[in-house]
Amino acid sequence: MERLSGHGERRVTALAKPFRISLPAISRHLHVLERARLIQRRRQGRIHFIRTHTAGIREAQKWLMRCALEWDSRFDAIDKLLAEDERKEKKR
Repeated sequence: MERLSGHGERRVTALAKPFRISLPAISRHLHVLERARLIQRRRQGRIHFIRTHTAGIREAQKWLMRCALEWDSRFDAIDKLLAEDERKEKKR
């Protein structure tokens, strides 16, 4: 995803180049991202071009924000419990 951001459309072979795994393995990873609607694929003959799918990225960002808010509230609750336990220990 990082290699795609800000670059528009890229060939699958260009995306795969720096990685030490096979092209079929890269393709499987890209299929997962495609099913998650984070990327879009365009074929021109035998060449596959990949680009980010901005609507899918926005949905993922919204979901991550909701998760982050929930995690923050849970961490706050844990902090309160730990502070309370610490106070009880000091009284003993």
